[in-house]
Amino acid sequence: MALVNENYLKLSGSYLFSEIARRVNQFKADNPEADIIRLGIGDVTRPLSPAVIEAMHKGVAEMGSAETFRGYGPEQGYPFLIEKIIENDFTPRGVELSVDEVFVSDGAKSDTANFQELFGADNIMAVTDPVYPVYVDSNVMAGRTGTFNIEKGQYGKIIYLPCTEQNGMKPSLPETRVDMIYLCFPNNPTGMTLSKEELKQWVDYARKNRSIILFDAAYEAFIREEGVPHSIFEIEGAREVAVEFRSFSKTAGFTGTRCAYTIVPKEVNVYDSKGEAHSLNQLWLRRQTTKFNGASYPVQAGAVAVFSEEGKQQIKETIDYYMENARIIREGLQEAGYTIFGGVNAPYVWMKTPNDMGSWEFFDKLMNDAYVVGTPGAGFGANGEGYFRLTAFGTRENTLKAIERIKRSSSK
Repeated sequence: MALVNENYLKLSGSYLFSEIARRVNQFKADNPEADIIRLGIGDVTRPLSPAVIEAMHKGVAEMGSAETFRGYGPEQGYPFLIEKIIENDFTPRGVELSVDEVFVSDGAKSDTANFQELFGADNIMAVTDPVYPVYVDSNVMAGRTGTFNIEKGQYGKIIYLPCTEQNGMKPSLPETRVDMIYLCFPNNPTGMTLSKEELKQWVDYARKNRSIILFDAAYEAFIREEGVPHSIFEIEGAREVAVEFRSFSKTAGFTGTRCAYTIVPKEVNVYDSKGEAHSLNQLWLRRQTTKFNGASYPVQAGAVAVFSEEGKQQIKETIDYYMENARIIREGLQEAGYTIFGGVNAPYVWMKTPNDMGSWEFFDKLMNDAYVVGTPGAGFGANGEGYFRLTAFGTRENTLKAIERIKRSSSK
């Protein structure tokens, strides 16, 4: 008899965005005339830039010729892409990296989910609350979280770091020692950021406690304000205690193309039961060479074009487009009387539901009254209850229409 991995049975309900899709599909079946505007899942709507498309076409053509055909590539990514990543994303910010500290992959979602495999099941993990569900669910699957408490809406062994109106949606340091710390800034779902001084407190905590910070910087390209770090490695000492995840998905429209990268410095260590240090860089390399065959050559060729002069300009235009959407959402909701966070350095706007309405209740109300779909805050954790996330990744036309609909439904 085949036995199940019982950790999967501890997962709380379905994956958030699967549940949203189920509800939307049911609503559409019941209301086929409804013109639904989706500002829920963080998928982009702008196409790949011309520079990227041209480079991908060239890469595909190379695969069609015996002279330029490529088979298996390096699991950690082609050096031609890694060198451009370092040259453009890190060197200008004073961050020195070597080629073997950058690992190209098929997405930050898979990397953030898979990286926890390198840690023992007894590690104590901390997450912000609200939080991107993948961090929690992947650790549930690994047996690191204990069971789910339905009343609290939390897992027994996780240290939750509340992000509330009282603390400006910014987490406080853990009151006890933790081993693994998930941080995402600019934050998904709240859209908030940390200053260099605030982020240094986390690095100092991790150094003191020999903890590891798993830093998701997927939205760093959307930062507009000065003084906001784009990389945790801008902070002194971070190379000893941090891993950083980045993605081409939202910045360059690669959600359907799949390409990302993870930075694992050689200095960052984990320890065995004897207290002996082991390089996370080497462990991740071993994991990737065993379980991953690398992102495809045409995709990596396309990703390189993001760093060309034409690519940089085209990507900037796309990011500006989405951030203008964020401004429209932010200011429109404020005009309608909502309390909001984010939308300044991130493509997400985090809004408080009216009249203490539950997140899923507000989801249903917005879908029924305005034909607008967002993401219920409760899906991001217990402290997300009473909040709602809207994304700026829609088209300009739909963004404007959605805000007008929300305003009308709010006045009813």
